Amino acid sequence: METKLSLSVVVPVYNEQYLVEASLSRLGVLLDSPWLERVRVIVVNDASTDHTAVALQRFQETLAGSELSRFEWVFLEHEQNAGKGAAIRTALSCVDTDLVVMHDADLEYHPDDLARMLPLFVAEEAEAVFGSRFMASDFRRVLFFRHALGNKLLTLLTNLVTDLNLTDMETCYKMVRANLMKSIPWESDRFGVEPEIAIKLAKRHARIFEVPIRYSGRTYSEGKKITWKDGVKALGALVKFGISDKIFLEEEHGGEILARLNRAPRFTKWMADTIRPFMGERVLEIGAGIGNLTANLVPRTVYYVSDVNPHYLERLRTLGATRPYLRVHYTDASDEETFPKEQFDTVVCLNVVEHLENDVRALRNIRKALAADGKAIVLVPNGPGLYGSLDRVLGHYRRYGREQLVHTCERAGLRVDQILKFNRIGAPGWWLNGRVLKKETFGFWQMKLLNLLVPLVRPIDRFLPFPHLSWIVVLEANRQAEGEPTGETTLGQGVLSTEGR
Repeated sequence: METKLSLSVVVPVYNEQYLVEASLSRLGVLLDSPWLERVRVIVVNDASTDHTAVALQRFQETLAGSELSRFEWVFLEHEQNAGKGAAIRTALSCVDTDLVVMHDADLEYHPDDLARMLPLFVAEEAEAVFGSRFMASDFRRVLFFRHALGNKLLTLLTNLVTDLNLTDMETCYKMVRANLMKSIPWESDRFGVEPEIAIKLAKRHARIFEVPIRYSGRTYSEGKKITWKDGVKALGALVKFGISDKIFLEEEHGGEILARLNRAPRFTKWMADTIRPFMGERVLEIGAGIGNLTANLVPRTVYYVSDVNPHYLERLRTLGATRPYLRVHYTDASDEETFPKEQFDTVVCLNVVEHLENDVRALRNIRKALAADGKAIVLVPNGPGLYGSLDRVLGHYRRYGREQLVHTCERAGLRVDQILKFNRIGAPGWWLNGRVLKKETFGFWQMKLLNLLVPLVRPIDRFLPFPHLSWIVVLEANRQAEGEPTGETTLGQGVLSTEGR
């Protein structure tokens, strides 16, 4: 076997003095897995009030000289009880492996089922694999109809929120690629972490698979802790995380806006329909973000999709798993050396150059990437007077007037073929949020309303009495342009970024 993986097993522990040693010992079945080259076990004692700490100390003393010493062991302590979700957050800071999975400190789950989940990360390029207690498996203990009904109800509601078809959202065994898991801001302290994980992975468009696992549930007399109150709290978590778009740990505000824009797919389709007539078959898209636009523009003979954010690039690679013509590439519009070493008949660059301090240099790099008869399609924000808090959060250096835009393109050696006014319906909301209310993201219901209105507004958008929010300019290379265009356009403030859409 050529591909081997490393795995972190996160074990939150609370008041399990009688079972925790046996539970940890059972992880020894992973020693013989042909898929694993390294295992790290991270145990978090969540301020247990019984003798769990003594049991853990006793277990550590037995590790020396045992087969389990081949694992890497990390033991952490919470001074105050904070809950399962908080324990997972604590453990994630110690994760340095390919994959991470949660394992309860009781004996309800069977660690040898973890070995069945591993091949999917290689064979199917999975990003998450859930162990389902409700798919056909070797066996399961028959217990608690009410709990099974509650689990199925919560799973049903999660599927309605995420548009997935999970069979077991509440399962403990959720194995996730560690870089993805660590790039998401986790908020739940207690059992709300289960719906949070499912919902946020869905919003990150993770490739999720399920495998059947065995389950030996226990009764309350045997130490089961979850109650109907936790089910009610899970319902609250479904509402909270169904509305929330906090799914990127880094670039928190920009990432949140990007995710919220994903709630208006009809708007993205409108944008794609507008630029599609100008596109050829060999395409480079710069600043593709999480691929909202890309999905509307493919298939093409060759389609390079690019960004500078590593989390976005990971998402784009999942798009490429089922699209052989799609090639993911790190491309910084400001750096010519990062461009693919070939030329294209179309370069798509929407909502990017306004993020760059030297927009002329970026446009010049785009010109060099064009084939002889190629076209560049560039979208930038219109109207310096609309510049506000949303622009600052997104890192916009400027918004463009018409003359400023044309002049900037000409300095970069590009000739304007067509210039389109786009999206008047969005201008009032941008002005209200960014100039009046000084908000740093769009409202959830605002995006839902925009998505609802797009089919009605598209045919009449050009007649609305508002300034257009964006320019779409179609450019051709001016082959007679000489010299090395330089200079910057710096209306407004921002940070260097290519966040895409």
